[in-house]
Amino acid sequence: MNGSSLKPATELAKTNARRVPNESDDYRRARQALLAEEIELRRHIERVAEMRRALPPGGEVTRAYEFIGEAGEATLADLFAGKTTLVIYSYMFGPQREKACPMCTSFMSTWAAKLPDIEQRMSFVFVARSPIARLIEAKTARGWTRHRIYSDQSGDYTRDYVSKDDADMPGYNVFTRRDGTIRHFWAGEMGAGTVDPGQDPRGAPDLDPLWTILDTTPEGRGKDWYPKLSY
Repeated sequence: MNGSSLKPATELAKTNARRVPNESDDYRRARQALLAEEIELRRHIERVAEMRRALPPGGEVTRAYEFIGEAGEATLADLFAGKTTLVIYSYMFGPQREKACPMCTSFMSTWAAKLPDIEQRMSFVFVARSPIARLIEAKTARGWTRHRIYSDQSGDYTRDYVSKDDADMPGYNVFTRRDGTIRHFWAGEMGAGTVDPGQDPRGAPDLDPLWTILDTTPEGRGKDWYPKLSY
């Protein structure tokens, strides 16, 4: 997208004819200014996505990673399930946890209804460090039917692509397979070290629409509220 060919956001905002009953002039001026910023945000999101798509070839995967799924053993290549792109979401449910991470569970529950759409374009699997029987039990308890879950029981994949210290932390990794070669494409790398003051660690854009929805409200995300496994 060539930014120089785009109309200024403030000019586009002026085409907005929407008005809300009983709004004040002050409100409308502030809302129009906000609309211009929202247009700029949309453009910035697209610029970032273009930069991501234009990344040079990532590191080739040369190690033979093995996982255990509901149907038995599987290699990294098997996880592609005939697709050329594979997303692996590593969720926090290591052997030391009594229950899965509520935040990871919220992510996974949000994506549940979207998996049929996602899987038209790519393979999307979920990996954790607990034994597969434990992961299946938790999946059944949540009522998930579409999630393809795998255990990284050896921890080899987790140590290479999520945490070299095998910490119980989430990870989002994208791999490609072209002409028989598997490469790493992109991973979420925003964490505690990149957080701004007063914020919890977060990526951009957020992959969980929960937070995007909360951002449209006067209360916002808040500072002391997180999803729970049950209410």
